[in-house]
Amino acid sequence: MTTILLCDDHAVVRAGLLALLGSEPDIEVLGEAGSGEEAVALAARLRPDVVLMDLQLGPGIDGVEATRRITAAPDAPHVLVLTTYDTDADITRAIGAGATGYLLKAERPEELFAAIHSAAQGRTALSAPIANRVMAHMRGSSRPSLTDRELDILGQLARGLGNREIARALFISEATVKTHLGRIYDKLGVDTRSGAVAVAKEQRLLP
Repeated sequence: MTTILLCDDHAVVRAGLLALLGSEPDIEVLGEAGSGEEAVALAARLRPDVVLMDLQLGPGIDGVEATRRITAAPDAPHVLVLTTYDTDADITRAIGAGATGYLLKAERPEELFAAIHSAAQGRTALSAPIANRVMAHMRGSSRPSLTDRELDILGQLARGLGNREIARALFISEATVKTHLGRIYDKLGVDTRSGAVAVAKEQRLLP
């Protein structure tokens, strides 16, 4: 029997997962959490084999931080991310936080069951699209090649500056900033400012 803790901030999603997992005879759901903080507390108290973790959890800590706290505990359960988000930044952050697997909510039930059992045994479980992106990333350069100007702009992003502020700081136009941002996003495989900063830090592109 594999024991599970669910963490998702949408009650309807949790209800659907409870019904789905209840149909599998060798999976038992011990509890459900609607926030990252609740998941951390319940994981410590219930000690499940696997925590099914969403990434976006509304107010409070997100799924990545909850994963980091859960997996840092002694005899921690394995965390299997179950989300709709599949950007490189999300994948990198989740795996870096200690997630054993990363699954998309679009997967078939059989794939979810198999991933849960794999995660319970400490084996990596990845959705096919995620596995393909991880392999492509590994085959590519481990450190994206950014120009000096792109690194300058990335540094300003990390400080939380907006496009207008970056333009003023670097004495360039906002249009130029936007052009460079597009190239930075393409090279890092992200589509948001926060994603760019997260990947840049993970790749040690920022001091």
